[in-house]
Amino acid sequence: MKTFLFCVLSIQLCLAQNPNFIPQTIDNQVSIGYGLAIGDVDGDKRPDILLADQKQFVWYRNGDWKRFVMIENLTFRDNVCIAARDIDGDGKVEVAVGANWNPAETNDPIKSGSVHYLIRPADPTQKWEAVELHHEVTIHRMKWVKAKNKYQLVVVPLHGLGNRNGVGAGVKIWAYEVPKNVKSEWKRNLIDSTMHLTHNFEVKEEKTTTYLTIGGKEGLRTYQYTSKWEKAGKEHKNMMIGELKYAEVNKNGYFATVQPMHGNKLVWVSDNREPQVLNENLNQGHALALADFLKLGRPQIAVGWREPNKDKKVGIQFYIPDATFTQWTEHIIDDNTMACEDMQCADMDGDGRLDIIAAGRASKNLIIYWNK
Repeated sequence: MKTFLFCVLSIQLCLAQNPNFIPQTIDNQVSIGYGLAIGDVDGDKRPDILLADQKQFVWYRNGDWKRFVMIENLTFRDNVCIAARDIDGDGKVEVAVGANWNPAETNDPIKSGSVHYLIRPADPTQKWEAVELHHEVTIHRMKWVKAKNKYQLVVVPLHGLGNRNGVGAGVKIWAYEVPKNVKSEWKRNLIDSTMHLTHNFEVKEEKTTTYLTIGGKEGLRTYQYTSKWEKAGKEHKNMMIGELKYAEVNKNGYFATVQPMHGNKLVWVSDNREPQVLNENLNQGHALALADFLKLGRPQIAVGWREPNKDKKVGIQFYIPDATFTQWTEHIIDDNTMACEDMQCADMDGDGRLDIIAAGRASKNLIIYWNK
């Protein structure tokens, strides 16, 4: 009897530690799928999907997954990023977007970069109104960040003004304060202007302090906000970072990273040990998720890439660590159907488990991978 119970428990443990993500294609006609955000658009208390597509900013309604165009042809060039979060407590997200994507143009702000706040209509399924804000060249990523009980829009370009191949002026990283009248001027605070080729960033919010970690040519650099933005914490140098996600376990900080920018390596970085390479067979790694999908008490990694690798495949792979984060098991979530441009994770069906949402570039698709 004891042997039988041991076998049953062993099987249950194995099943609990093996991912089971069931894909559902939400849209198979995505143009590029530059950026994703998750949030409640219509106030029904269910998370919706927002997408920065090539010429349209759209959202997909949770349940029937109907696609609604918020705004289109905002600038002459492509859209590139989107930020969505409920910042006024009404249960519906506020939305900011970045467009005029022209990464090769670093000299002329008219020809490169734009930042807009979108004013929602009474019916969010109708077209939204754009308010143009200050921008730098090559605007690339943005997020709503809670700093000292107020929300700021943090915007990160790819290059600095006049920058060539990561050489020259640093990237100006701005935090925008939301005014009462969103059509009036938005006050800006400069977070930093010394980094180069800043590809993405991660946010950690605590009661009294907000931390912002930016990945780029200089590696990983962290800033904190108590009453103003200032440099903080340990820098991780001698590495070029594309994507990054942060997790804290037993008061130790960990980063999942893609190296270099648009790189081939998935690298686990911690504050107290040498970086650990988990995969060197990505091709233009461009998306990460780091969360406890399997409820193991420690985070797992999902990584996506957008060009065929050495096996001539695109996809998403999943990594599960042991309790010491020294041994990892690898699993395939998507085998050659998702040329991943961006990825988010959220509990989309309210079952208490985090699902994966991914947008494909060459594959032109949007898929939810349901965590079952």
